[in-house]
Amino acid sequence: MEDLFKLAGIGVVIVGMVRRWRPTVVVVIAALLTGLAAGIPLLPDEPLVRRLFEGSGGVPGLWQPGSAGLLSLLGNAFAENRLMTLFLLTLPAIGLAERYGLREESAALIRRLRGATVGRIHLVYQLFRILHGALGIRLNGHPSFVRPLIAPMATGAAEVASPRGLADDPTASDRIKAAGAAAENYGNFYGQNLSPVQAGVLLVFGVMQGLGVPVAIWDLVRATVPVVVVSVILAALQFWWLDRWLRRRARQEAR
Repeated sequence: MEDLFKLAGIGVVIVGMVRRWRPTVVVVIAALLTGLAAGIPLLPDEPLVRRLFEGSGGVPGLWQPGSAGLLSLLGNAFAENRLMTLFLLTLPAIGLAERYGLREESAALIRRLRGATVGRIHLVYQLFRILHGALGIRLNGHPSFVRPLIAPMATGAAEVASPRGLADDPTASDRIKAAGAAAENYGNFYGQNLSPVQAGVLLVFGVMQGLGVPVAIWDLVRATVPVVVVSVILAALQFWWLDRWLRRRARQEAR
């Protein structure tokens, strides 16, 4: 039962997602609950904390001699991975670009291109993300590309084919947005495994080495190629089906 209680943090994450609570708060609470359930005290064994509890021999759940402490572990994890927050620096630039008409101009551009459809735009973007992943370039696709560029471009392509646009059809708009998010996730998730310097590939390589399995990094990259090809084929079918659904919707409106 004690081992099962250590998984309580997973339950907190599920409940937080269902209730749509703030993700940062949910993750921190889940981490603290999991650590406490595993017997890790809250405070680290540092000189100041040691003086506060001097002579106590330890306080269950709060402080134990020689323990790193949950707060210290969380702080070190954030400090070691602080480069992941660099995407915040791009948000002001994206906000200014949108303020001065980036979304409107990208939608107007795609309306002038013949043959551009929602599915084709998303498929091209997925291939673009795969290329960047293979080159080892990390991009924060959702805030940097999907929302300010891909979503309005796809919406513009859909409005060209639809007599009434998308204003009266939130279902179509949601499907287009979901396809853009899917293209980003497919391309980023699988494309990054084509690069030998990406963290995911290095993690698998380290685990395999630790288990005594002789494998080279390029073997892992080559094993990823068929998976990437299959992901592109399945995505192409998904986006083709979306185009087909949008064309059928446009014909119904034209009647």
